[in-house]
Amino acid sequence: MTDANPSFESADQITDRHTDGDARTRLRRRYAAEFRFKIMGAAAVAVAALFLVGLLSTIVGQAIPAFRANFLQLSVDLSPGNIDPADAKRADYDKIVRTALLAMFPHVTSRQERRAVRGLVSTGSGNLLRRAVASDASILGGTLEYSVPVDDFVDLYLKGLLAERSQYAQLDSTATPSATNGSASLTLDGPALYQLVRSSGHGQTSEDGSIRLTSGEPSYLLEINGGVAKLQEISAEVASVDIYRPLQSAVASGGMQVRVIEAPEAERKISDREIVWIDRLKDDGLIQNHWNTIFFSGGASREPELAGIWGAVVGSTLTMLVTLVLSFPVGVSAAIYLEEFAPKNRWTRLIEVNINNLAAVPSIVFGLLGLAVFLNWFALPRSAPLVGGMVLALMTLPTIIIASRAAIRAVPPSIREAALGIGASKVQTVFHHVLPLAMPGILTGTIIGMAQALGETAPLLMIGMVAFIVDIPGGFTDAATVLPVQVFMWADFPEPGFQQKTAAAILILLGFLVMMNALAVFLRKRFERRW
Repeated sequence: MTDANPSFESADQITDRHTDGDARTRLRRRYAAEFRFKIMGAAAVAVAALFLVGLLSTIVGQAIPAFRANFLQLSVDLSPGNIDPADAKRADYDKIVRTALLAMFPHVTSRQERRAVRGLVSTGSGNLLRRAVASDASILGGTLEYSVPVDDFVDLYLKGLLAERSQYAQLDSTATPSATNGSASLTLDGPALYQLVRSSGHGQTSEDGSIRLTSGEPSYLLEINGGVAKLQEISAEVASVDIYRPLQSAVASGGMQVRVIEAPEAERKISDREIVWIDRLKDDGLIQNHWNTIFFSGGASREPELAGIWGAVVGSTLTMLVTLVLSFPVGVSAAIYLEEFAPKNRWTRLIEVNINNLAAVPSIVFGLLGLAVFLNWFALPRSAPLVGGMVLALMTLPTIIIASRAAIRAVPPSIREAALGIGASKVQTVFHHVLPLAMPGILTGTIIGMAQALGETAPLLMIGMVAFIVDIPGGFTDAATVLPVQVFMWADFPEPGFQQKTAAAILILLGFLVMMNALAVFLRKRFERRW
């Protein structure tokens, strides 16, 4: 029987063919290829996670300083001599703030120094005080301890983001000044300070051995006799200085402490004199670090310390409401008609192709459409959430229609057949049976489309939502901006204080997107039904 069928292989022959050396070699190669594929997949995931962690850590690291701000406590005079209680609106609040600030520096007399003192606090401090008086008139009539935000560069310095590289040295030598205020000469007791400057290699050394320091060199601040002086020129016996904080006496007492600021004064936006003033205010407990309520409750501003995100948050919320109200019912209705009621002919196929093509159209094209139709033709208000929501609704519609059609198509035909079999009409079958089962997928697609719309900038730029809006929008037709546009605007500002604001706004935008995705998961679980 076996001889009659030469193609027949015995069990031993089959076993030998699959267990010989060549088979084992092929098996090892297959396992090795599978192992390499797993390694490459794991490496790809690790690299992607590494980049994501790096991106998020960079954003979070830059954003954290924006969530807190430094405020200077002033004793402002709100007596009737400065503010008439019957007409408080006409008072010069900027002058009141300036007077209170200059009173803290009685030794400052020159016009240039007084201007520098006024620059320690925000230029909007007067407006903040005006709002405080308008909201609570009972504070009038006397002296009020009121906290105002410091200037953005002062705030950055206090957070360690400017002139942060400093070194301290305690010297046993003393110095006797020729004056306690202004420019002075110090008679040195011992060459320790001279040797410190000489060994550092800073400054320009003249033929007589004296060293001249310039604004392009690190700064040497001398804390001596209860005051602070900046070193300008030094020799082995005498040092020329500018006194920034008045010395308590002209008699040498104890040693001196030398602070070396490595960042040259010419390369930073805050002077040595301002650093001395700020340190004194900080040591006296007049500068305090608080939660930055201005950032979370204010609108746009040209001053970084006064810029807030609340206006953009309200604008984004209003815009998304308009987008949802317009796109969701229209998109779901179109999907139901195309999937359940429309005849299958060339016209419906043409519509389906165009819907798929619209999903791939660049978003700026929808902005041009909104500019031409909604603004120029219908003359709707510019920079309004109403127009922004309409433009984003047009952009979101293809996504919602495609996702809704896929969800409706995923419902088993047996559901429709069972409903029709017990006498339900076509409309009853769709709305009572098919649509509830497809709702999780429809809601997921809708929220994904809304999240995509929330992050769009280009179409909103075309309809003017890039405008500088200070006030918080109060309705759908008020001028407003949105979070992505606010990020775009702040990123373009040259002030370094806006870098932290930009990162903080990005975090808030990411928080919005995370909440929307979490809502999509919740709704999917909430409306999910088994069949």
